[in-house]
Amino acid sequence: MKKQHAFGNALRDWRQRRHLSQLELAGDVEISTRHLSFVETGRSQPSREMVLRLAERLEVPLRERNELLVAAGYAPLYSSRPLDDPAMGSARAAVDLILNGHDPYPAVLVDRHWNLLASNKAAHAFMAGVDPSVLGPPVNVLRATLHPKGLAPQIENLAEWRTHLLLTLARELELSADPTLAALLTELRGYPGGEAEPDPQFGGVVVPLKLRTEAGTLSLFTTTTVFGTPVEVTLSELMLEAFYPADDFTAGILRRMATTSQAA
Repeated sequence: MKKQHAFGNALRDWRQRRHLSQLELAGDVEISTRHLSFVETGRSQPSREMVLRLAERLEVPLRERNELLVAAGYAPLYSSRPLDDPAMGSARAAVDLILNGHDPYPAVLVDRHWNLLASNKAAHAFMAGVDPSVLGPPVNVLRATLHPKGLAPQIENLAEWRTHLLLTLARELELSADPTLAALLTELRGYPGGEAEPDPQFGGVVVPLKLRTEAGTLSLFTTTTVFGTPVEVTLSELMLEAFYPADDFTAGILRRMATTSQAA
């Protein structure tokens, strides 16, 4: 009965987090509202297939799907391997191909907590001005960006960029309910920097990062790449953040920096 209560409580939390009523969720997974109510209160034991169907509809991350299965009395379904595991070789090769191919523009690979796993040469140059005390280990990309001893003093539009990152992290927390992300969000909100609306220069389409350097102010925007159909926990949590120049000046400076680095 304890496991049934544990699963039922977790299911109710996920349903409420997705702003769904019992009626809506029951209809989506084709069961009666009464049965769903019994599952949530621990009066009914869900089948393994039902647990997975509910988790799919609620868009529960793979790591938490394993936890739901265990709470319901079943074995975890999704494997979890470190990135350097031989079975992850093809995925790591794909990531390295993207990172290296993105030079001379910066790109980083991060886990679900925004801890740095890998980066290309261009990204290394941007971390040079960050105080060592902010660089972990592990290096948290968001902390290194917004910390007063990180990149924050170099960010020309700090309030705007800070607002963008905090909103992004808040959305991820809403989806995952990850306590580590919750703690990180609280920490980042405590850093100075203010808040601001997106720069109208880009029509609200992207939020640029404007970074002051010795060569001038660089303006970049980012894209996020994830694996499309992962069935492995670590792989499902990887994010590749790629930066692109938002103007010709920035593109020229980044190409020049890459050429200088190669010559050295």
